[in-house]
Amino acid sequence: MSDAETAAGPGAPRGGPDQLDEALLATLFTQSAVGLGVLDPQLRLVRANSLVEGEDVGEYIGHRFTEAFRLDDPDGTEQLMKRVLAGEGAARDHLVRGRLRRIPGDREFLVSVYRLDGPGGPEAPALGLLVAVVDVTERQRARARNAALAAVRDAVGGSLDVAATCRSFADALVPGFADLAVVEVVDDVLRGADPPVGPLPPGTPLRRAASGRCDAFRDTAEGAGEGGARGRSGVTRRLAARTPYALATTDLRARLVPLGPDNPWPATDPDGARAVAETGAHSLIVVPLTLRGAVLGLISLYRCGAAEPFDEDDVSLAVSAATRAALGIDNARRYEREHIIASTVQRRLLPQAERQQAAVDTAHVLLPGRDSGCWFDTIALSGARTALVVGGVAGEGLQSAIAMGQLRTVIQALAGLDLEPEEVLARLKDTADRLADERAALPPADALQSEPMSAGCVYGVYDPFTRTCTVARAGHPAPLIVGPDGRAVALDVPEGPGLFSTDSALFAPATVTLEVGSLLAFCTAELLSGDRAAERITETLARPGRSLQQLGDDIVYALPDDTRSAGAALLLARTGTVSDHLVATWDLAQDPTTPATARVLVRDRLQGWGLGEDTVEATELIVSELVTNAVRYGTPPLRLRLLLDSTLTCEVHDGSPASPHLRHARTVDEGGRGLFIVSRLASHWGARHGPDGKVLWTEQDLPDDERNGAGGER
Repeated sequence: MSDAETAAGPGAPRGGPDQLDEALLATLFTQSAVGLGVLDPQLRLVRANSLVEGEDVGEYIGHRFTEAFRLDDPDGTEQLMKRVLAGEGAARDHLVRGRLRRIPGDREFLVSVYRLDGPGGPEAPALGLLVAVVDVTERQRARARNAALAAVRDAVGGSLDVAATCRSFADALVPGFADLAVVEVVDDVLRGADPPVGPLPPGTPLRRAASGRCDAFRDTAEGAGEGGARGRSGVTRRLAARTPYALATTDLRARLVPLGPDNPWPATDPDGARAVAETGAHSLIVVPLTLRGAVLGLISLYRCGAAEPFDEDDVSLAVSAATRAALGIDNARRYEREHIIASTVQRRLLPQAERQQAAVDTAHVLLPGRDSGCWFDTIALSGARTALVVGGVAGEGLQSAIAMGQLRTVIQALAGLDLEPEEVLARLKDTADRLADERAALPPADALQSEPMSAGCVYGVYDPFTRTCTVARAGHPAPLIVGPDGRAVALDVPEGPGLFSTDSALFAPATVTLEVGSLLAFCTAELLSGDRAAERITETLARPGRSLQQLGDDIVYALPDDTRSAGAALLLARTGTVSDHLVATWDLAQDPTTPATARVLVRDRLQGWGLGEDTVEATELIVSELVTNAVRYGTPPLRLRLLLDSTLTCEVHDGSPASPHLRHARTVDEGGRGLFIVSRLASHWGARHGPDGKVLWTEQDLPDDERNGAGGER
């Protein structure tokens, strides 16, 4: 046995240490699955295996590592290697980006660097570096695809707005997956219409709903035209025939399209070809947005400049992402259609024009938004009084608009009964309770059955003769009031229960006396949310020299953005009074001769107002019957009042709370025909009660010539 064999031990392989080291190196450099390279202290390759599959190792020997791999950041990588040479420790799994000579496109590598110590150990100068290289390009691409698809899943579907859904989709894919992304939607689909069944008919307009651009191409892509890879959102185009875009919407299949000067199709789409050339796009994926055979739009994804071209794996990802986007767009489209229907129903159920009231000027602002259940109203009451109403049914969609219409109809009918505000809301809540019971009785399978109902309403009545406003509210904010001097007027209205709540508390009114020219603002709750909302509105109402409509606009201009998206209603009213020239009031005696006296007074006053003989005779008969009824069955005091406006109003007040009833007298009856005659001569009539008795009133429509020319003393 040789001395070397004895020193190595009986179990050692044959050969000396040098032979063993050489065998180990040969095995590593020929069979390792990891690329290995040895660098000298000047960072030049002196030995290497096939660092990357498909590359000739001989081409690298003698070159600096950063030159061989054409790294994007050679200085940073060399600084890292120099620190390892200096003994600062190994560098493991350092991700670098570069390019190889024989493999096109950018590559990504995980590089680990180790110091080769000489005989003197770590304290002596290093002999060089050992570099391990792993090509992770495909791994990184797969990770990027998964990240892009996850971003689409997270971003798309959170909005019920078609444009916002498209923007989220484009933002999720740029810049991680594509340099440019364009989402176009069939124009009618953006308006809530059903998408056409594929193939897409020729000439169908597509509207650019969203586009995304990475920063490197933002400058060249701004100010876009109508075709190809770029364009402003909102631009509409019709697809040119015999292009990838048109073909994708015809056979509903995705396409991977290399872009270059040899493509034949850009000749049929010069705008698109020009846009592609300006952005430097070299690879395109076109995916139709389809759902259950219907075509919602088109997605175009581009890679530009030095970016790696798309491949078939990228097409698969684009198809999966487009499927997710199509679901989100279709959900948003369905919501948009329901929202349009609900908004249309709401508009039709609300007053279609401003109504002229006897002593109140009004203006309104209705903000469209998610809330389709808010409403407002002005209702003319007897005695030149005006009811001011604002309310809202919580929720979105058609059902909220329908519930709003039901409540508004009921409150109009209740207002015509001349009830006090608190009684109007009490009866309105009774109706709301019945509606809630009907919904609760729906079959369990009906989705509407489990949806809770919530609504509020504020109801106020302004009387120009007493200059008082009486208000009651049901789960709704109280109105804001500003006097003619610009100072806020306090109105403490107890809050009653919401219309659909189970609370059975009573409604309590509040009455405030107002100066002529005061401003009232009836607002839905959305307008009063946020910091200093009430103060902001009262400050706006205090601005002098502004019309009601201008004040309403000023209030809207100052609203936060989220309030405008929710929708709201605002009703403004400026209080006034009735001109003395248009009112005549007499205190009458409780005497059998009073009806004759009343007829004389009425004839004289109506002739002074210039009314025709037919109107005078009809009014005489009405007043005679009402006064006779008050003399026979009422109690003092007895008062007669005439009011001339767009109609002629007659009011007879007495101290008795008992109301007469209309009945149909038989042929042989001597009485019972008074109110029947009154109902035939007047267009409207009724009775209202107060703490000091009752008032019987009538309204007569005036002929056009009398309505326009009467009351010359006004």
